[in-house]
Amino acid sequence: LMGGEGTFVQKLDELFSMHLPEKYYEHNEDITEECLVGGYVHGNEPSHHVPYLYAWTSQPWKSQYWLREILNKMYKNDINGLGGNDDCGQMSAWYLFSVMGFYPVCPGTDQYVLGAPYLPYLKMTLPNGKTLEIKAPGVSDKKRYVQSLKLNGKVYDKMYITHEDILKGGVLEFKMGASPNKRRGLSPEDKPYSLTNGINE
Repeated sequence: LMGGEGTFVQKLDELFSMHLPEKYYEHNEDITEECLVGGYVHGNEPSHHVPYLYAWTSQPWKSQYWLREILNKMYKNDINGLGGNDDCGQMSAWYLFSVMGFYPVCPGTDQYVLGAPYLPYLKMTLPNGKTLEIKAPGVSDKKRYVQSLKLNGKVYDKMYITHEDILKGGVLEFKMGASPNKRRGLSPEDKPYSLTNGINE
């Protein structure tokens, strides 16, 4: 569809790094320069999955870079703290998921695509009474890249976590670093679901 993985990555890179001329949004009250990361418009909720699309490529670490850029730029603790209208709570929902380190890119599946946690520690109490702890010691703007991941003490290389695994509770522990781990999550079996893979199977 995109002309291959290389072209797909190039298009994503261009989207986040391009300059979008003002003429494309000057008459739109919902979009200002402050709402842009390159040509990516975070205030346009249907595009919220886009930073996670690197997970399907050989460069999934780029999601970890851009997600933190978006979180830093689009969310502030003040009256104008959201980079767009909170339609049906989606701006807030994206924030909560992305701060935890995962997001439901394809809601028709049971998978949440992994990014990177924004905070060093979070704890969720689940509807079944169990808890999920998310640990990312030392995570920061500098140490934004996932070096390795463990789920309940076992090495976890997949680029997604399932709803079932979340409901089981336990501990999701990220080791973070200043440089990307360019080898993690590259095996076909570690990639999230895609329709293409389903057809090929």
